[in-house]
Amino acid sequence: MRQVFAGFLLCGVFVLVSCSEPTQIELDRADITQVRVMGNYTGKVRAYRTVELRARVEGYLDRMLFDEGRKVTKGAPLFQINAERYKARVEKAKAQLKKDEAQLARAKRDVGRLRPLYEQNAASQLDLDHAMAELEYAEANVSMSKADLYQSELELGYTTVYAPLTGYVIDRTADIGALLVGGNSLAHMIDVDTVYVDVKLTALDYLQSMRRKVRLGETDSVRLWQPSVQVTLADNSVYPQEGIIDFAAPRVDEETGGFYVRAKLPNPENSLLPGQVTKVRMLLHYYPAAMMIPLSAILYENDEAFIFIVQNHKLKKRKITKGPEYGKYVVVESGLSPDETFVASDVKDVREGMSVNTTFRRGFRNLPESIIIEQKNG
Repeated sequence: MRQVFAGFLLCGVFVLVSCSEPTQIELDRADITQVRVMGNYTGKVRAYRTVELRARVEGYLDRMLFDEGRKVTKGAPLFQINAERYKARVEKAKAQLKKDEAQLARAKRDVGRLRPLYEQNAASQLDLDHAMAELEYAEANVSMSKADLYQSELELGYTTVYAPLTGYVIDRTADIGALLVGGNSLAHMIDVDTVYVDVKLTALDYLQSMRRKVRLGETDSVRLWQPSVQVTLADNSVYPQEGIIDFAAPRVDEETGGFYVRAKLPNPENSLLPGQVTKVRMLLHYYPAAMMIPLSAILYENDEAFIFIVQNHKLKKRKITKGPEYGKYVVVESGLSPDETFVASDVKDVREGMSVNTTFRRGFRNLPESIIIEQKNG
């Protein structure tokens, strides 16, 4: 009986010793890799600049001075409005100016002749005052005639409509022989050597960009990258030129719930046409050296994420900020430094303050040096 009791006692001691032994866990460091966060959207191409061409004077449209569908350069003549009446007005204004200049010259001579006579008391004050008034009147007439001539020359110049930019004439609304009045629309011109692509994001996309401290539409000279886009053409080939997000609407569309941004792309070959709907792939964020850890190493409490580190052979919780997920792994944005170790074992069965023995392991992940994470559009 004593032997049996002694056996039970020894077993109890063994169990107590076993229970007090530290738990064996594995530590690791975060994998460092390059991460690009991409989003896929639909965009619509529009011209970089669109200008409406209007007649500025009245008259019949005599000629079109361009070939429709062909590119025209800035300053090239496009439309010719009948100019005969405006040429006549210029000639009339020139003649009037010449007449007024002759009257001014005579008034100057009269004043020059009367002033010495007045000083010799050979002419009255009234005569001199009258001559001075005639001189001022003549000077005013010359100024008015010069203004009339300038106005007439302007109107004559308006009979030829010139290209305000380099591009294409579209949507012509006036035919040769049509009677135009000032303000009549003639056509539109578009500049497509550069194009805009309007992209609709979601309110969630906007929120995520703000959390990453990326203000879409603003260039950050400190940041090593800028939000950019790639466009897919109609044949599913990728357009070779990348675009930069240069504008973000300061509000959300009430009807669609969309948040609009604008990308600016060079279009030297005119491969992108205004009105074209395209697939848009957008770089939303870039981590040049992202810290990646397994999702299984994260403990969640009250919607907050924690990892375990070891201090003096005891587990300690530390709050982290998660970034985007990649398969079974996640980017750690803050709360962990690259040279620190964390508990790489599954943390669901451990708790803070637990005594542990540690081993270090490396290479259980095989992440590439550069990865792309597809952001789910909300």
